Amino acid sequence: MTQPTENRREHLSTALVLATSGVPALPLRAGKTPFGNCPRCTGNACGGRPNMKTPGPCACPAPCHGWAAATTDPNVISSGAWRKAWMQASAVAYHPGGAGLTVVDLDDADAIAWARTTLPATQTVPTTRGEHWIYLGAMQSANAVRPGVDIKSTMAYARWLGSGTGTITALPDAVRALAAKEASPARTAPQAVTVPAPVGDGPCPHRTPTYLTRGLAMAEQRITQATSGVHATVYRTFLAVLAKHGRCGCLTDTHITRLFTAAQTKGETPRHCTDAWANARTALGL
Repeated sequence: MTQPTENRREHLSTALVLATSGVPALPLRAGKTPFGNCPRCTGNACGGRPNMKTPGPCACPAPCHGWAAATTDPNVISSGAWRKAWMQASAVAYHPGGAGLTVVDLDDADAIAWARTTLPATQTVPTTRGEHWIYLGAMQSANAVRPGVDIKSTMAYARWLGSGTGTITALPDAVRALAAKEASPARTAPQAVTVPAPVGDGPCPHRTPTYLTRGLAMAEQRITQATSGVHATVYRTFLAVLAKHGRCGCLTDTHITRLFTAAQTKGETPRHCTDAWANARTALGL
């Protein structure tokens, strides 16, 4: 949906201010997700950026490849290649790690109460459901380090919601320890999650039905056998499945449920499963 002109100008102005301050910015579409790759980069045919450890666009000047599109170059942000994205953008995001920052994303009142008794005070920004606590210093991003708590820094993006209140302080060891422990919420029975199955008219790569069945079984096994970096494994597995089977329309709700169930059994929350699926579809331009 095209945004009103005043909103578009406000988003672009905000992104340029962030870039001038050394904060890599990028546009978000409806649903708080990055824009899908352009046709030139669909399926990461250009080599991709998500696996790179530094922000910045690939050879394509469009805002492709999720968090990696974030840039501090005002010429890129205001270029014609980004104009269509700004016309449709619903918000502005930034790459915390690229700015030397870490965002502790607190999703609810319980998470905020925990932070207030555990972490040193720092700059806080209200969000739709909770708060962002922003610290000076970059680290590895990690989701679901404890109930209602995500860490967004390197290779991640956060929605820009203003400068907030309070004085930013140095990244404490207590936050680094959360990612090091790879803590996760108490596990509950997997919940049913509804996401749209890809509907495509691309060529079908399945020689026989067994081909798809075996591929799904291998994907489930990859998630189940993960011993570390579960969230990253889930995302990469979703990405691989969609890259192989997401354009011909053969994936069904039953297939997706199997993948989500395997992920939740390893401790992923339904929301993180949904986010990983959406991010994988975005990365592939689906």
